[in-house]
Amino acid sequence: MKSLLLCFILITSLTAAERPNILWLIAEDLGPHLSCYGTREVSTPVLDGLSREGMRFTRYYTTAPVCSSSRSAFNTGMYQTTLGAHHHRSHRDDGYTLPAGVKLISKRLSEAGYFTANVKDLPAESGFKGTAKTDWNFSPPEKPFDSARWDDLKTHQPFYAQVNFQETHRTFHAPPKADPEKVEVPPYYPNHDITRKDWAQYLDAAMELDRKIGKIVELLKRDGLWENTVICFVGDNGAAHVRAKQFCYEEGLHVPFILRWPSGVTAPAGYTSGQVSDRLLMSIDLTATSLSWGGITKPEDMQGQVFLGEQAEAPREYVFGARDRCDMTVFRLRTVRDARYRYIRNFTPDRPFLQHNEYKEKQYPVWNLIKELAAQDKLTPEQAVLAAPTMPAEELYDLATDPHQMKNLVNSNTPEHRAALERLSGVLKEWIEQTHDQGRIPEPEEVSRNQGVTNSVQQKQKSKQRKK
Repeated sequence: MKSLLLCFILITSLTAAERPNILWLIAEDLGPHLSCYGTREVSTPVLDGLSREGMRFTRYYTTAPVCSSSRSAFNTGMYQTTLGAHHHRSHRDDGYTLPAGVKLISKRLSEAGYFTANVKDLPAESGFKGTAKTDWNFSPPEKPFDSARWDDLKTHQPFYAQVNFQETHRTFHAPPKADPEKVEVPPYYPNHDITRKDWAQYLDAAMELDRKIGKIVELLKRDGLWENTVICFVGDNGAAHVRAKQFCYEEGLHVPFILRWPSGVTAPAGYTSGQVSDRLLMSIDLTATSLSWGGITKPEDMQGQVFLGEQAEAPREYVFGARDRCDMTVFRLRTVRDARYRYIRNFTPDRPFLQHNEYKEKQYPVWNLIKELAAQDKLTPEQAVLAAPTMPAEELYDLATDPHQMKNLVNSNTPEHRAALERLSGVLKEWIEQTHDQGRIPEPEEVSRNQGVTNSVQQKQKSKQRKK
């Protein structure tokens, strides 16, 4: 009761101008493949415009390279590994709930007087619907949002709303625009017709996404919300390609983040229109910072950090990521990067990168292409790494000289590389311990065998034990 009273006093002391509407526009499976980020053969004028008017962040990372784990994190401001929400689409029927004291951002903002929405129903003139995706690896409160209707926003302010977009999630189905002969595919993929066509279709999907973002901008202006609504455009995890989504390289965790602050609301300290920032950020930091915009002091145990405004914390020196079981495929990967190096620790090195996964084999044409070309000995040494029967236990990459992460420096004798390896492996080990990484506890065999779905009483008991 005392904490609620303090929260009430804090909120009511703020003026309307200091409490903006907050709108998260969340794209599925999208890396920073927009024209404002320098990608060729893609045209994204709406997002480019938001970038020019706002701030564009070049080092923004999700905590997991897959949607359910990543969304479990950035909707709470906590690492999914701390919450026990690290296995993809786990806890779907066992009653697993968030640990005591952890709440959804929508719940925290609702308690502070915000109206909340996960928008599915958009006005007819927009021509599409939001997905209203949640996909959390825990049982949510009975009503995590107040509404699913866009038209409720203008009459319920201030609001916190999400609009989720599926365009860049497979299967791609956007109108063809990108030329497969002109796209630039990463060198760790075979430069093949199948690869170029697949990459072009992904860029087509990004362009269709941009068109729909434009419809949201039109609605904001139509409804008189443009001048008092903060727009945050982000991806939920990396691109839906072979070495990106579900893996801990840059491509799996690095996503776009564009922030536009409205002219009708006082901007927080540290925000500069038109600026490009290379500050290291994590998706859970957007959670903490969004709370601060609503006048809420970040909870002490929240792992996200405020990066703008009076509550801003010191810039991060490191960002972290984790991948665990996805569908029937069991890996345990942990990673950390600083301003220059990325280190990856593979706790399941006996398994191949292209370990059996039904979803990937059905939806990723390049996944199967790599296997076929490997059997024919038609891959370059860098491409053949993906088809190897095992994976290295450790990987270290110099992102300044090797942005595609193709030269593993773990065995380098260069003093600088040895120092980076020792430092980052130590930082990662400490993070695993300090954040109580639940991935250290193996998932019961019957659960992983059933892809995280079980009704057994035994599993419910184990879930409760892990939550404590």
